[in-house]
Amino acid sequence: MGRRVALKLSGEAFADPKFGYGIDPETVRQVAGELAEARRAGHEIAIVVGGGNIFRGLSSAAAGMDRSNADYMGMLATVINALALRDALESEGCPTRVQTALRIEQVAEPYIRLRAIRHLEKGRALILAGGTGNPFFSTDTTVALRAAEIGAEIVLKATKVDGIYDEDPVSNPDAHLFDDLTYMDVLGKGLRVMDSTAITMCMENDLPIRVFNISVPGNIVKAVAGEVVGTLVR
Repeated sequence: MGRRVALKLSGEAFADPKFGYGIDPETVRQVAGELAEARRAGHEIAIVVGGGNIFRGLSSAAAGMDRSNADYMGMLATVINALALRDALESEGCPTRVQTALRIEQVAEPYIRLRAIRHLEKGRALILAGGTGNPFFSTDTTVALRAAEIGAEIVLKATKVDGIYDEDPVSNPDAHLFDDLTYMDVLGKGLRVMDSTAITMCMENDLPIRVFNISVPGNIVKAVAGEVVGTLVR
């Protein structure tokens, strides 16, 4: 049997690399190709998608908006990304289901925990959209929550850098990359890999977190299979 994992894909994973927003079909196809390969290897994959490439509640575009309203707009953006990823996965021959915390029956199933587990057991890729269905909660918290609910072995967070650094590697080329950290290291050092609610939830449920670079071809397959890439938090 393969592993059951919960993978967090931010909106960046869907965006045009040059502009950083919108949905780039080629980028989505590359991600879908690796996910399909990992599923064919027998792994069970639940994918929590973000929506920052379309709309982010905490952004200049949302300035002056009611926070709850802005967060609901961000949740709807995740549904758009989920449908784009489903289309790409099914083009790869990978049976896929989308579940959302927001009720939009015309395009996706409502999130039901036991049904989600059943989809995974049947070998389907599972895309989870709409966050938790509540404002003020990030998609980082969503992936920690869903991972605990479905009994995932690990939370995988795909980013645009090689793992967790002590400083921003973009602004400081000498920033140190960590291979291994504890949950308390992340919280105590204020490392901004996931919000503190998500880290605490993973710690309380004994869920390790692996942070890796999605831009490197093959990294999704390696991370899902349990190979050493990026940084492990445990």
